[in-house]
Amino acid sequence: MTFDPAPHLGFQRTDWVRLRTLIVLRWMAIAGQLLAIVVADRLVGLQLPLGLCYLAVGASVIANLVATFIFPENKRLSEREAMLTLLFDLSQLSFLLYLTGGLTNPFALLILAPVTISASALHLRTTVMLGVVAVALVTVAALAKVPLRMEDGTVLSVPPLFEFGFWLSIVIGLVFLGVYSRRVATEIRTMSDALLATQMALAREQKLTDLGGVVAAAAHELGTPLATIKLVSAELIDELADQPDLQDDARLIRDQADRCRDILRSMGRSGKDDLHLRKAPLSAVLAEAAEPHRSRGKTLKFGNILLPTGPSRAPEILRRPELIHGLRNLIQNAVDFSRSTVWIDGEVSGSKVTVRIVDDGDGFPPQMIGRIGDPFLKSRKSVQDVQSRPAYEGMGLGLFIAKTLLERTGAELTFANAADPFLSSDERPERCGAVVEVSWPQSAILADPDIGIGANSPIIG
Repeated sequence: MTFDPAPHLGFQRTDWVRLRTLIVLRWMAIAGQLLAIVVADRLVGLQLPLGLCYLAVGASVIANLVATFIFPENKRLSEREAMLTLLFDLSQLSFLLYLTGGLTNPFALLILAPVTISASALHLRTTVMLGVVAVALVTVAALAKVPLRMEDGTVLSVPPLFEFGFWLSIVIGLVFLGVYSRRVATEIRTMSDALLATQMALAREQKLTDLGGVVAAAAHELGTPLATIKLVSAELIDELADQPDLQDDARLIRDQADRCRDILRSMGRSGKDDLHLRKAPLSAVLAEAAEPHRSRGKTLKFGNILLPTGPSRAPEILRRPELIHGLRNLIQNAVDFSRSTVWIDGEVSGSKVTVRIVDDGDGFPPQMIGRIGDPFLKSRKSVQDVQSRPAYEGMGLGLFIAKTLLERTGAELTFANAADPFLSSDERPERCGAVVEVSWPQSAILADPDIGIGANSPIIG
């Protein structure tokens, strides 16, 4: 069985931004703008169009008050609403810059804020549009502005070369901070989605294991009462030979008891395999992990478990759901990309337990080996990939889940290619594809040989 987390994750999620967050940020901007206007007017002595300046700040105050009292506190903005909100902030700040000297105003740098917020929370198209609008408004502020005048009427100006440098630095800052913020935010969201998928996969595997255990315990505990029912019903059949109607009822009871026994036996078989054996030989765990992929048209070859020199019995390991699910994902990936054969080997040496999975496919793309295990890792598919796996959309999520789950058990994973991918088909060895090696410290995976399975707890209810 495989697990597809895509339908459960919000890959197309919107409504990222809380209105309350933008309201708080706007109140901070309003306080800063009012403070800058008062200081420039009262302490520095600049001649500003105070009426228009306070009008611009008042527009922000009114917008904040309306948003606070009309919308609920937990309101989240849609893509369009967030874009319009940030456009308003860009326009208001640009109008203030126009009134206060344009790019000669050192606070012109604040025009980066709305674009940075958009890059962190909104779609790329919205961010690009806001960036273009911000560049256009900065350019207008550089060309058309109300000059700053000192108290004696002299105009405060900077050389044109400096003003061009201010404009260029703001434009570069818009591009750089926009790209940087979007890249970081995208990686954080991607990792969050991938970790959610990992938790869902582990929870599913744990539920299946727990369900199998409950069924197995029920089959075990109900075996004795069902046998008693069958015995009593058989005696009733003999004693009711002269009462055909009642004899038929007794025979029906016996048949239904047999049916219950068969149902519980079939349901409990997998449960006993999954839960009652809390430890199992390494070879058995590898076989169990590979079981769903045995009938997919590829040959799975299990090598003998290599043991340290000297007398030693086959090692038994803890059968954890995350371990089985992680190995199953790795084997699935090998089967998917192999030509015909997948080799699964185990080794116990020194202080480590190692599992090695090798296939005879084309191996990992050399340029991608350093990034294997990253979630939602997409690459352009070759024609050969499309032909061999026409329905495969590969996001790298399966390997990420496997890597995360196995690392939770204390494992270290390495990814490599068994042969040079540029060799001809005649020059390539039998094991020529991808190699995945999983290594655990023995203390993290080997079961204590002195601890048995334990007694079954009776079901009471």
